[in-house]
Amino acid sequence: MTQEVETETELVQEKKAPPASRPSAPPAEKGRNATRWIAGFVVLLVAVSGYLWWQHSQAYESTDDAQIEGHLDSVSSRIAGTVTYINPAVENNQFVKAGTLLLELDPRDYQAELASAQAALSARNAEQRTAQSAIPIANANAFGQLRAAQAAKAQAEANVETEQANLIAAQHSLERDQALYARAERDRVRYQALVQKQEISRSDYDARATEATAAAQAVESDRAAIHSTEQKIEQAKNVVAQRQALIDAANSAPDQVTSAKTKSQAASGQVEEAQTAIDTIKLNLTYTKIYAPASGIIGRKTVEIGNRVQPGQGLMVIVPVDDIWITANFKETQMKHMHQGQPVSIHVDSFDRDYHGHVESMPGAAGPLFSLFPPENSTGNYVKVVQRFPVRIRLNKDQDPQHTLRPGMSVEPTVTVR
Repeated sequence: MTQEVETETELVQEKKAPPASRPSAPPAEKGRNATRWIAGFVVLLVAVSGYLWWQHSQAYESTDDAQIEGHLDSVSSRIAGTVTYINPAVENNQFVKAGTLLLELDPRDYQAELASAQAALSARNAEQRTAQSAIPIANANAFGQLRAAQAAKAQAEANVETEQANLIAAQHSLERDQALYARAERDRVRYQALVQKQEISRSDYDARATEATAAAQAVESDRAAIHSTEQKIEQAKNVVAQRQALIDAANSAPDQVTSAKTKSQAASGQVEEAQTAIDTIKLNLTYTKIYAPASGIIGRKTVEIGNRVQPGQGLMVIVPVDDIWITANFKETQMKHMHQGQPVSIHVDSFDRDYHGHVESMPGAAGPLFSLFPPENSTGNYVKVVQRFPVRIRLNKDQDPQHTLRPGMSVEPTVTVR
């Protein structure tokens, strides 16, 4: 116990002793301590740098699957013809302005067709004038015949009424003459008896016999007149029927006028058809001169003087260099925070420089779905593949004032998503 107390006393005294009186540590141990401190600092620095880089990388999405794209305006012929002139400035890789005359086709065939069509139009105009003048003539003739037939029928009906009145008068005459004949015949018979008795003279009897004979003749004459009148009535009725037939025929007057109008309308249609043919040929004549549809660089020129071209045949391609954009195919895992209007930095490999732009539009579907044979995953042989979506990027204004960028150049866009 005494030794333990002494030992503790010595330790306390040793701790209370000044540092100068302590023994110094070896140099090798000091070096190891410094190395540990440096290594720890380096690890900490790497960790902080990695964290900061990770945070920074979360704000950007980039891809090297991107290129510049633009319109490719194909120049073709709308008519068939032979090339007679090509603008000397029209060569591959040369710039042309919109509206520049590129080439001409032989117009003589269409000029001959135009002359023929104009002659046909003149003939159709003459036919139209003839058809139009026939309308009033047909109107006058048709309705004139109708009115004449109606008047003739009225006259025939009046003749029927007249003959019917004559028939009535003849019947009355017959009745009167029959009465006179009957009285004269009675007188004759009475006078015949008296003459046989010699009570009267023979001359008195002869007078009565003569009166009876005259009365009988008058009756026969009346009957003949009645028969004749009945025949006249039948004839008059036949005339009425004939006049009615003429009226029925003349009632087609509106149809005749309509027919004349129809012919006039058909002639007018032929005039319009001939005029349309002329307009078509004139339009084809304008197509014999082919102009540049847009300003740009000429490429893939395949036409030469003397070539026979057909409608729709491609002659050359014009690439407008002032209307370009970038199609960047981003992975679907990069699309989470990407949206329209975000700023983009575009690195162009051809010039090793950066341009600035923005996301113009987002895609409607993955790129493979627009291919000729889109993938079909319902076969059971499905393999999950990260899909790419074509994002359209537009350069900001004044980024390419010299129009040095060309469709097809490879670029690396980086989109700021946060």
